[in-house]
Amino acid sequence: MIKLPESLSPALGPKKFSPSVIEGSLGKKPPEPAKPQRSASNDDDANGISVPVMGRIAAGVPISAIQHPTHSITVPPDMLTGGEHYALEVRGDSMIEAGIFDGDTVVIRDGSTANPGDIVVALVDDEEATLKRFRRKGASIALEAANPAYETRFFPPHRVKVQGRLVGLIRKY
Repeated sequence: MIKLPESLSPALGPKKFSPSVIEGSLGKKPPEPAKPQRSASNDDDANGISVPVMGRIAAGVPISAIQHPTHSITVPPDMLTGGEHYALEVRGDSMIEAGIFDGDTVVIRDGSTANPGDIVVALVDDEEATLKRFRRKGASIALEAANPAYETRFFPPHRVKVQGRLVGLIRKY
């Protein structure tokens, strides 16, 4: 005797086909990325977010730290990665091989930590601010220029305070 599959068995009648569907995202609009937090004091417009310019930063010989806003600039919202931000006008040429030139404006995310290789605003001895690549060399902190004309400076950790990390650059022509 030959046994037919249940779906073809006349006694049970034909079974209805019911496919299992796994829903994907093909052809659907992706969700919008989270927007950076905006503080109530920012003058935002449709094209960007206002960020305070806190003065000048040395890309060369360190200069006295400036901690008061001089004016503000508008930056694209996708340049800001969450958290507080500020901008500094670059003076000097020690970071030219990193693409940072005298007269550029750097956008900095405020913070006190950095990973090796990050470009940071470093406060040396609580009085000199400089823009350099952050490195650790044994028990010392190395502030490394991106220009062979400048030597890497080494400090014990208690003399260097990271003030923020570079997240963007604005250049006017």
